Amino acid sequence: MVMKKVTLQDIANSLGISRTTVWKVFSGQKGVSDNLRRKILAKAQELGYEFPECAFLPPSPETAAPPVNIAVAVCRPESSIFWMNIIHQIAKELSFHKVNLMYTYLPSAIDRDYTLPDSLVNGNTHGIIVMNVYNEQLIRLLSEAPVPKVFLDTATSVPPSSLNGDLILMENSSSISEITEHLLKQGRTKIGFIGDIRYAQSNYERYEGFCKTLERHGLSPCPELSLTGSIGTDTHKEEIDAFLNTLPFMPDAFVCVSDYVACLLMQLLLKRGLRIPEDVAVSGFDGNMESPLAEELTTVQVFNQDIGLRLALQILYRIEHPDTRPEIVYISSQTIFRSSTGGVL
Repeated sequence: MVMKKVTLQDIANSLGISRTTVWKVFSGQKGVSDNLRRKILAKAQELGYEFPECAFLPPSPETAAPPVNIAVAVCRPESSIFWMNIIHQIAKELSFHKVNLMYTYLPSAIDRDYTLPDSLVNGNTHGIIVMNVYNEQLIRLLSEAPVPKVFLDTATSVPPSSLNGDLILMENSSSISEITEHLLKQGRTKIGFIGDIRYAQSNYERYEGFCKTLERHGLSPCPELSLTGSIGTDTHKEEIDAFLNTLPFMPDAFVCVSDYVACLLMQLLLKRGLRIPEDVAVSGFDGNMESPLAEELTTVQVFNQDIGLRLALQILYRIEHPDTRPEIVYISSQTIFRSSTGGVL
């Protein structure tokens, strides 16, 4: 008696699954879990299925591929809880995917002969998430690393096309435009901007939203009322104070590039005896509540958990699809009006 040859349909019927699912296993296609693959292979052997020589057989648990290692390359994460919250969300999501997360702390400034840490380029790191890195030379070194990369923001001098990786940004321009519109509706037409627009792409986009809104109302930004040049990392307060001393007159309002800058400015204005918002309105960005003054500050809420989640998922996607075109992704923000800009209902 001739035994009937076992077919893919026979295997599928015995497991109550589709023939397509069985075919995917033997042809090396994606879309089938490792657990189901093992069941299909075991059932095929049990039924006496003759494996073709070209059949794709996944590795057994004993010979499975080593775990994926992803590095978070970050400068000064301790400078703000803002960064720590994002890192926490990245770690949480990667843990869910059983991916190893490594912290690589980078300097804020580097010498010409600086080289990246071995942990990023020795072949054991499968992907890099870059955060709070704004030094141009360091960003360009990271962009040259032969590893999939996702950047959270970039220096204004390093365009997205030069990153050799994906770029995640929070929405910047529209929310600042909304705040500027709010100030203009109150009759505040002499408005200054404070923040280093060459430091980060996000800073530049915030200034861009500010300028375009003024222009729509037939107004031009007043350079003498704004501090948009380089500001030292640890000398913000001193430099803003010196800037205020040079003003030809006090503006109606200041739009600031961050809550950190806005709260320093509020301290200096209050010290001068000025009232906020009666004399000068002030706004920030980030939704950072580390300063008590932030409780009254009009700001733009940045959703750290969403950003951390997207960074984690984006690097996993980039590792899985290294040859697809780089992406620029914007995470939406939310404007929150408080008493520092007046006119709050």
